[in-house]
Amino acid sequence: MAHSVGIKDVARAAGVSVGTVSNVINRPDTVATETRARVLSAIDRLGYVRSESARQLRAGRSRIMGLLVLDMGNPFFVDVARGAERAAREAGLGVMVCNSAQSPGEEAEYLSLFAEQRVRGVLLTPADATGRNIEGFRRHNIPFVLVDRVAEGTTECSVSVDDVAGGALAVRHLVDAGHRSLAYVSGPPGLHQVRDRRTGALAALAEAGHGPDALRELPTERLDVAAGRDAGARLLGLADRPTAVFCANDLLALGVLQALYAAGVSVPDDLAIVGYDDIEFAAAAAVPLTSVRQPAVTMGAMAAELLLEETEPAAPDRPHAHRRVVLQPELVVRRSSLAAR
Repeated sequence: MAHSVGIKDVARAAGVSVGTVSNVINRPDTVATETRARVLSAIDRLGYVRSESARQLRAGRSRIMGLLVLDMGNPFFVDVARGAERAAREAGLGVMVCNSAQSPGEEAEYLSLFAEQRVRGVLLTPADATGRNIEGFRRHNIPFVLVDRVAEGTTECSVSVDDVAGGALAVRHLVDAGHRSLAYVSGPPGLHQVRDRRTGALAALAEAGHGPDALRELPTERLDVAAGRDAGARLLGLADRPTAVFCANDLLALGVLQALYAAGVSVPDDLAIVGYDDIEFAAAAAVPLTSVRQPAVTMGAMAAELLLEETEPAAPDRPHAHRRVVLQPELVVRRSSLAAR
């Protein structure tokens, strides 16, 4: 194994003390010009690279925050990461992005990794509906902020979108267009977002005088295009097919659209579709997709700012106060839902 060049090697090559090398690196103005040049020449010649992680551990403050999301294959979470990275970079920090792939087991492993790396803090979209992973992570005393999830029953900060309102926006739009029989392609039932969007959908139906039987739920194990295609096939097999479908995210909606297109079902004339998230691909679909827009970049940036606020030394007269920020969604209407029944 090749020898890793350390600060002692630089000191030996330059004929100075380890303290002088440290001063050249950290406080160059305190070192004489000739000595500083000799040390810098040795650093360049030997290829010495300062161990930033070791320096951070000694200082007790990392310059890295962790970000753990449900699915980096979903453009929504890419936008969340962009917002978080932008806010972190402005503060001189980097972001370690990890993907739980909606798996509680993988989530636990990444949280352990964050603890081992002593990150400054963590932005987390939980995959574990039981909350056990979060409880286990608390013992490390590393601050975290929940993203795309309300901090129910906890004292942590959170940044989320009102998914109940979002579900209501989607279904109210379909009811106003004349639809009376709807399907909800819902994703994994353990996810709070999925349940809240269903709650909003049922509330909108109740407002219009329709009972819960007007909404037929088609759960899926994942929130991706393949799961949407499978749900679309099941939808096509229903004897009493609904006239509209609301999907828990845009990837599911795009999969449903693919299944309907392959079967020769016209969207929106035979069946209207509304998605959720308003990812970039929604507007670019073969039939542009109506979707409930979430401010994903803003969500990531605000979560990072809350974490930075919590991890910076607080002024005695202004201690950090945990906050729950709830952003509002908006409906973006496109051709996939425009045909009235």
